[in-house]
Amino acid sequence: MAAPMELSCWGGDWGLPSLHPESLTVMAYAKFSGAPLTVNTINNSWRTPKGDVPVLISEDTVISQPAKILNFLRKQKYNADYELSAKQGADTLAYIALLEEKLLPALLHTFWVEAENYCSVTKPWFASRIPFPLSLYLPGKMSREALNRILLTKGGPPLYSLTEVEAQIYRDAKECLNLLSKRLGTSQFFFGNTPTTLDAFVFGFLAPVYKVCFPRVQLQEHLKQLPNLCRFCDDILTCYFRLTVSDPALIISLQMDDNLRKSPQHPPRKLTTLKLAAGGEESSPLNRLSP
Repeated sequence: MAAPMELSCWGGDWGLPSLHPESLTVMAYAKFSGAPLTVNTINNSWRTPKGDVPVLISEDTVISQPAKILNFLRKQKYNADYELSAKQGADTLAYIALLEEKLLPALLHTFWVEAENYCSVTKPWFASRIPFPLSLYLPGKMSREALNRILLTKGGPPLYSLTEVEAQIYRDAKECLNLLSKRLGTSQFFFGNTPTTLDAFVFGFLAPVYKVCFPRVQLQEHLKQLPNLCRFCDDILTCYFRLTVSDPALIISLQMDDNLRKSPQHPPRKLTTLKLAAGGEESSPLNRLSP
């Protein structure tokens, strides 16, 4: 029997299981590969063993960073890529590098650096989920880290001013979205009818941009002009993440549980975790295990 696996990550809103791109990536891959993860929503990353999210814990093993977590899941025989050719495997690595180089800086800027978005959406959302007094400090720390990460990769010559950097990262991001749209075409997923690692990464990066309601929506507006990428995100949310905290069916179910708490014949459902299990009621027929 396989050891239990628990994933700690930031929670979700706007119909997303998590607002955190890296957490979304791991959660999607677990769905695609059928890995039976227990997902624990945390209030701040300092509560995790390595001080970052997502974090996977299996017995005495603690793993952070999406690529390392996915490699661990593959070693446990939860492999979403076993049908890929060598060329498709190389393409996967190339497109993931493209996402991190071209799209991630604009994603970080949209959430954490763009002043109107940060003050009206990002900061209040995270602060409301972080216990006092960390709620006064941690969002600002995350914002500074995002800006430093952008400047570290994009702030050198010939881009000397923040305005020049901002213009360039959004040009790069829009170019990346166009390339992804062209690569996806009319297919359901990037390598046909079955989702893989690349689909998990693309979904993790695109879904927050697509779903979160920001006042400044430069990147979102461009994404919504590419209907195949929007359909891609909607399909994954519908097929693999039907039961989220914002789902009306789950809300009704939780309300029923609350009404039955005093009945010994109907013990309350444990609400702190959600299972990502293969073959369960919320699993798609596309979920599969490696042979």
